[in-house]
Amino acid sequence: MGARPSRRRTPADPPLALDALPPELLVQVLSHLPPRTLVTRCRAVCRAWRAVVDGPSVWLLQLARDRSAEGRALYAAAQRCPPSGEDGGELPLCALARYCLRAPLRRNLIFNSCGEQGFRGWEVEHGGNGWAIEKNLTLVPGAPSQTCFVTSFEWCFKRQLVDLVMEGVWQELLDSAQIEICVADWWGARENCGCIYRLRVRLLDVYENEVVKFSASPNPVLQWTERGYRQVSHVFTNFGKGIRYVSFEQYGRDTRSWVGHYGALVTHSTVRVRIRLS
Repeated sequence: MGARPSRRRTPADPPLALDALPPELLVQVLSHLPPRTLVTRCRAVCRAWRAVVDGPSVWLLQLARDRSAEGRALYAAAQRCPPSGEDGGELPLCALARYCLRAPLRRNLIFNSCGEQGFRGWEVEHGGNGWAIEKNLTLVPGAPSQTCFVTSFEWCFKRQLVDLVMEGVWQELLDSAQIEICVADWWGARENCGCIYRLRVRLLDVYENEVVKFSASPNPVLQWTERGYRQVSHVFTNFGKGIRYVSFEQYGRDTRSWVGHYGALVTHSTVRVRIRLS
């Protein structure tokens, strides 16, 4: 019998640990992970990983991968007007991290826009019988919930203050003239009772001083003339430097002074931020 050939295995190369990667390669690898994973998991691994997550490089790489027209414009703006430093958030993250986490250019910055969570997020003043929340009389396209706020026989007021920086838009980008702020509201009346509606949207500085505003005072809806909703909208552009907050303010009442909730219906309020493409 001949001798069997030796089958000794050559020892496998030990796996390469991520912490052995050069810093520039570590940034490349981590930049492919979702923003929330980077903040909630990777940041806690070690000091080196925390330094990567807290710095701007990994987030700039994430911005660079968005090849849409809006993404390219945002990346160019981020290079021209990078954040100067931290903005005092709940974690010592750079402003680019907050942007990637909160995606402010892709969502409505008004919280609880249709009353699906009661009055959470709104400062409310109840006139007459106050505000109520009801189901929509007619469909409002694109609304996250088919519910609405309803006013009564005296002026009712509610307001929401949107902090643009905490929502993810860093201050230097706001000041760059590359940003537009789009606001809209849906309002209407019951068929059997007229109503009066007012909208005021103000852009405020860091001290909540008014810089610029938009007001809408449509003609009152008369009794027995219409039922349903109409939209009012406006785009703020070239609003200068120093804007920090959007104050979104609504007023309404009925025209008959009826007890109950027969006044203006308001729903699907929106504040959206977009990058200018031209």
